[in-house]
Amino acid sequence: MKKTTKRKNVSWPVVGAVFFLIIVGVAVFTARIPILIFALYLLISLITFIVYAADKSAARKGTYRTRESTLHLLSLIGGWPGAIVAQQKLRHKSSKQSFRSVFWVTVLLNCGVFAWLLTPTGKAILQSLIAIVM
Repeated sequence: MKKTTKRKNVSWPVVGAVFFLIIVGVAVFTARIPILIFALYLLISLITFIVYAADKSAARKGTYRTRESTLHLLSLIGGWPGAIVAQQKLRHKSSKQSFRSVFWVTVLLNCGVFAWLLTPTGKAILQSLIAIVM
């Protein structure tokens, strides 16, 4: 009798989000960006995951829902890795095509801004902003 094994499906969006966070970590390690940026990505991703979980719960209960614009704003400001994990693990907002299209635009915009922060101009502006805040 042939033994069958069940193979787990690889979630490529989650792999991409983890890879992005690794890139951010490497940028911190090589002193290209401050650790604050990495910490913000992690914090905003955690908050975004929690907001998705709360919205999923509200959807099941038929109570007040989080606006899609709020979910997109969280993704745009850096919470998209947490959003991807929530979409895959909670199966929330993972099939509505209009939402997903805007979501992927926010991911691309955020990644573009991150790439810009690695340029000399972006790094200088980031350092100026951090100096003002601190």
